[in-house]
Amino acid sequence: MSGHSKWATTKHRKAAVDAKRSKLFSKLSKVITVAAKTGGDPNPANNASLAAAIEKAKSYSLPKDKITSAIDKAFAAGGGANYEEVIYEGYGSGGIAVYVEALTDNRNRTAADVRAAFTRAGGALGATGSVAFQFERRGEIVIMKEGAPDEEELLMAVMEAGGEDLEDNDDVFVVVTSPNDLENVRKGLEAAGIKVEEAELAMRAKVPATVTAETAKKVFRLIDNLEDSDDVQDVYHNMDITEEIAEALDL
Repeated sequence: MSGHSKWATTKHRKAAVDAKRSKLFSKLSKVITVAAKTGGDPNPANNASLAAAIEKAKSYSLPKDKITSAIDKAFAAGGGANYEEVIYEGYGSGGIAVYVEALTDNRNRTAADVRAAFTRAGGALGATGSVAFQFERRGEIVIMKEGAPDEEELLMAVMEAGGEDLEDNDDVFVVVTSPNDLENVRKGLEAAGIKVEEAELAMRAKVPATVTAETAKKVFRLIDNLEDSDDVQDVYHNMDITEEIAEALDL
């Protein structure tokens, strides 16, 4: 998968943060609560899922007190709402595969929101398994080029830390890891004096699809519609966003 594709999507999402900050913070807090609860440990050093959730939250500037509150909520009396992870799969404009991860305490509400988002953007919600086979779970660590070692030196650090690959991606480097190694690789890079911009688990397309700028614009509209739902956590696609398309869409 083109690293540029993932980073372009990330920048697209970050650009809308100010307008949706309250909703985004609520989503990030929910992920932290669920990760802490399912991992059974409030200490991120002993709970890899929680550590990843916290790192992602920090990359979006979730305040420390909100992170602490979200962890405490998982172990409070009653444990708060019982959220479950639900996956939705479908197609956007041009047959682009779209994979949606949600956390919900009401499947009917979330399914209705997701279906409506696909419909409004001219897409179609598919059956379970219809697009999942086109993606794989990987760890991704983003390092800004500014202030980073040169690519050869960084690659050596990545390999020593246990990373699998290093992608040169516009103004950042993206380190790819196995899901289980994400936290160890992040710590290894930071121990080597390398500043990590963000680290998270993601679904990466196995074979990126070539698209036009118009198709990409329509799919990003679908992503925006989906992320309007309080229950939707992450949306992944298999578009290959080239530099030309990124420039055309001002990503």
